Amino acid sequence: MTLILASQSASRRAMLDAAGVTYIAEPARVDEDGVKAAMAGQPARDIADALAELKALKVSQTHPGALVLGSDSIVALADGRLLDKPLTRDQAGDHLRAMSNGEHALWSAAVIAEQGRPVWRHVDRARLHVRPLSEAFIQAYLDLEWPAIAGCVGCFRIEGPGVQLFGRIEGSHFTVLGMPLLPVLDYLRTRGEMTS
Repeated sequence: MTLILASQSASRRAMLDAAGVTYIAEPARVDEDGVKAAMAGQPARDIADALAELKALKVSQTHPGALVLGSDSIVALADGRLLDKPLTRDQAGDHLRAMSNGEHALWSAAVIAEQGRPVWRHVDRARLHVRPLSEAFIQAYLDLEWPAIAGCVGCFRIEGPGVQLFGRIEGSHFTVLGMPLLPVLDYLRTRGEMTS
């Protein structure tokens, strides 16, 4: 059965590529901002799960014979505020200042849909311990990474210079990259889509 990744995320594609998974990538083109606005005040975990499901279902409706994998990530600051993808360099700087010297939760959700309905889901959390970030570091970091991090929740690419933001990370590296990959692979093996 064909596996479709309902995303154009470079990090999610890289994870599946590195794991040797055969798939097709197709963006879901959903109104993420509308969903987040409608779910304002809900737990970050639930928002990530809802967005992953929405992406999977949207693509599944046009590919009924495929397994469709939707995924989403949300960063929740210690005070409960949620970080979205920064729209401007200044907003990225504000996000980094808000994260500086704090412990935050990153929720990554994955939902697999088939025949237009969800058949599997998993939500995982990583704890991000951001070291104190000086203004000089923030500006140098943005000089290096903006606009590449414009599409990154939390303003970092952990596989690149973004690793410098952290003093410690608790949880799966794959979750931090944006998808709970090991449970996804386990489900694909259970379904017989990968050799077990």
